[in-house]
Amino acid sequence: MFGSHKDHTIKRLLVMRFSAMGDAAMTVPVLHALATQHPDLRITMLTRTRFVPLFEWLPANVQVEGIDFTKYEGIIGLSRLYNRLKKGNFDAVADLHDVLRSKFLRTRFAMGGTRVATIDKGRKEKKELIGHGLEHAPLPPMRERYAEVFRSLHLDIDLAQPVRLNLRNESFTTVRNVAGHKGETERWVGVAPFAAHPQKIYPLHRMQQVVNQLADAGYKVFLFGAGDKEATTLTCWERDYKKAAQPGSVVSVCGKLHGLKNEMLLMSRLDLMISMDSANMHIASIFGIPVLSIWGATHPKAGFSGYQQKPESEIGLDLPCRPCSIYGKTPCRFGDLRCMDIAADTIAQKALKMIQ
Repeated sequence: MFGSHKDHTIKRLLVMRFSAMGDAAMTVPVLHALATQHPDLRITMLTRTRFVPLFEWLPANVQVEGIDFTKYEGIIGLSRLYNRLKKGNFDAVADLHDVLRSKFLRTRFAMGGTRVATIDKGRKEKKELIGHGLEHAPLPPMRERYAEVFRSLHLDIDLAQPVRLNLRNESFTTVRNVAGHKGETERWVGVAPFAAHPQKIYPLHRMQQVVNQLADAGYKVFLFGAGDKEATTLTCWERDYKKAAQPGSVVSVCGKLHGLKNEMLLMSRLDLMISMDSANMHIASIFGIPVLSIWGATHPKAGFSGYQQKPESEIGLDLPCRPCSIYGKTPCRFGDLRCMDIAADTIAQKALKMIQ
């Protein structure tokens, strides 16, 4: 924390986290705890416009502001953004991102005498974790790293209290139009087979087998994805299962729910989500939905597990090369993604056990 300032109570707090979606979603339980434990604190969450729905069900003392950075490019653009933000008369700024844009903004605030605090991402520890996942101690969860930023501003925060997002006033009409009505005894499973990098994606032909097994067991399976390419794949899975005339149901919701908010509302109705190490894991977990996550090049020990996710619901092979990357960007050194050589039956049986 730096910047000249008088020691005073923080009443207005600006929080910054711009990307990626999974990282932004991980801030939700932390902001919920901060807002509920400090009801007189007015919090403004600054994020990308498309991530705004992530924060819509937080307590009333949290306001979210979406930013389209194409309108604030370069130093001149960020200076305009700062001039706009400073009108909020914030007592402190919490930078949960620590990238060039957030560094510029927090520095301008600090130069103006506003208290600022910055996340410690633990880059050194994460580098040491690569290739030593089996022996290395788990790193602090990212949620704890976020919480430490607020604690450094003398805002105490306890993350042990469970998140309860308020969805009572929400309309589920669009969700019902796509997903149908959920019967009292019906069980819904979500499957999100994609991730930002190939090293984090379970082989799609095997995931289709998992989907079919769950549908054969009588569960309604919803397929989540984004973009034309993913939509094509998921539509084929839906069509192939219908052609087989099996008793269950497979429904692709890719592109049908008209935005992130309705996707989240559907996730809130699931009984289980199966996901990669991706944003879908984090989004489902903040609704308290059990998540079965599949890990390849990355590893839960890096601190990116889903909210309140238990180790037994995280599937990954104990290979000495794991993790080869913290974020899954590094190509497999062997060229065969052996970390994803997990039988479809293993995943399906684990899912069936979790949902029963």
